[in-house]
Amino acid sequence: MTTVLAPVAGAAIGLAAVPDPVFSQAMVGPGTAIDPLRQPVEALAPIDGTIVKLHPHAYVVVGDDGRGVLVHLGIDTVQLKGEGFRLLAAEGDRVSAGQPVVAWDPATVEAGGRSPVCPVVALDAVAGSVGEIAEGGVAAGDPLFEWS
Repeated sequence: MTTVLAPVAGAAIGLAAVPDPVFSQAMVGPGTAIDPLRQPVEALAPIDGTIVKLHPHAYVVVGDDGRGVLVHLGIDTVQLKGEGFRLLAAEGDRVSAGQPVVAWDPATVEAGGRSPVCPVVALDAVAGSVGEIAEGGVAAGDPLFEWS
């Protein structure tokens, strides 16, 4: 069982509410999404592991068991080419769950006309393997869902 932590504080809203079909239809895997508080924050590692992919707007942490969790900071934020994001870790770094990975400001993303909603996805997970999904308000570092 892998406990996936909330990378940011806000309201857990579920993947179906994400304004992007790749996430809302769970094409990359099951999980949930967080509508973040509108203030500068540090997005956290959702699990213990290694950062195998790190972009300013998204990152993947893979645990020792081979399970990868994708955190995507906002929707269509790749278009910002890193502007407004600051890397706090590097690809290949070993991180602990709850460790800061990227600093960003959801309010700035929203002011630029993009959704700041953050999908958190269990990559390549089989249907039904993600449960105990948090609903409503979550703090950064709170349990977000369980992956069995």
